[in-house]
Amino acid sequence: MLLRALTGAVFVMVLVGGILYSPLSFVGLFALITALTVWEFSTNVNRHAGASVNRIINTVAAVYLFMAMAGYCADYVPSRAFIPYLLSIVYLLVSELYLQKSDPLKNWAYAFASQVYVALGFSLLSVLAFQYDALANVTRFEPVYPLSVFLFLWTSDTGAYLCGSMLHRYFPAKLFERISPNKSWVGSIGGGLLCLVVAAVLAHFFPQLSLPAWLGLGLTVCVFGTWGDLVESLFKRQLGIKDSGNVLPGHGGMLDRFDSSLLAIPAAVIYLYTLGA
Repeated sequence: MLLRALTGAVFVMVLVGGILYSPLSFVGLFALITALTVWEFSTNVNRHAGASVNRIINTVAAVYLFMAMAGYCADYVPSRAFIPYLLSIVYLLVSELYLQKSDPLKNWAYAFASQVYVALGFSLLSVLAFQYDALANVTRFEPVYPLSVFLFLWTSDTGAYLCGSMLHRYFPAKLFERISPNKSWVGSIGGGLLCLVVAAVLAHFFPQLSLPAWLGLGLTVCVFGTWGDLVESLFKRQLGIKDSGNVLPGHGGMLDRFDSSLLAIPAAVIYLYTLGA
């Protein structure tokens, strides 16, 4: 428990500090996280699912997508910066014609799954972080939006754990017993309610969004974060593994720590675009 607590504290400090310190630290931190997570994903499917994904090319392509998206959203590079990434996707397709691997379809499926599931999810953080100010005709770095996603996810997890631990004997209904037998409806509802409290606090200090908009964002992140957790649980269950890795002592791998965010980030982007924020 001590090791888990220390790792968790360092993890939170690095993540919050990296997001808030500067645009450069934000981009650098999540480029590294993207690389570690895609590498871990590729390693797991190669080791446990019988795939032969090229981990180096897959990881480099994912990091490039993140960097290109960050540069584009920050108005540093034009849209043609994505061309090398598109070429890497073409390479992943065409290369299987020549490699003569036993199951090229499986290699394609897992390689593209890592790009859509992991790389794209993290890349969309830049859409949240870099916001165009039409009045000043300038793009600004707004770290509160990507940080709020993680605050809501941590709040949801904490509320779900506390409410689930205290009330599961009175409300034992499981949320998704086939995939994650420890998750309960009462825990999920408790996590959602605590997210609303955090959303109200954010609305007070950050009026970029109205109170109803912050409340909606909190609930969106909570719901999709829960689904993200379940998606990764299904992934591990299908591979027959308990943890996705051991890079974080006491917490497992990168996918174990960022599973919720990989669905919550795209959902937050869709939500804010729908609001016109």
